[in-house]
Amino acid sequence: MADSKEKKQGNKLNIELPEEVAEGIYSNLAIISHSNSEFVVDYVRLVPNTPKAKVKARIILTPAHAKRLLRALADNVEKYEARFGKIEEPDSGNPPFPMGFNTPTAQA
Repeated sequence: MADSKEKKQGNKLNIELPEEVAEGIYSNLAIISHSNSEFVVDYVRLVPNTPKAKVKARIILTPAHAKRLLRALADNVEKYEARFGKIEEPDSGNPPFPMGFNTPTAQA
């Protein structure tokens, strides 16, 4: 019979984080769609004064995993606000994502 330390080590999950993934991808818009079997989250980066935006990452989740992610995000937002204060959301009259960054128009 294995001792409890060996059992705990047997249940460990070794997660590898490659360097190119560890750098992260900046996104300022998420588009969420779903079917009866999956949720698809497209992470987009909007750039000022550019009429076109690119999807930078797409994550496909099962409905059960999407629900767990929803709970985990809610828990982390609650912890963040307890530590750093309330996260302010933009007025309902303004778009929920930055469109005008008050920068000069891009030129080629």
